[in-house]
Amino acid sequence: MATLRDAKIGQTVKVKKLGGEGAVKRRIMDMGITKGVDIYIRKVAPLGDPIEITVRGYELSLRKADAEFVEIV
Repeated sequence: MATLRDAKIGQTVKVKKLGGEGAVKRRIMDMGITKGVDIYIRKVAPLGDPIEITVRGYELSLRKADAEFVEIV
């Protein structure tokens, strides 16, 4: 099972499934990350956290701990 945390810079991935429960899952969905949406990996911070992604036409920074809940294809 690959997660958004494993994606490399420059890669475009599709969300297969969201994990997590309650507030964490709700926060991820509120950011526009839902099943079937395409995500482009723009940058990774020098120390590896956070990652910068483009989703639904806007840039977003996401902690790797949260990115682990996003299963990708």
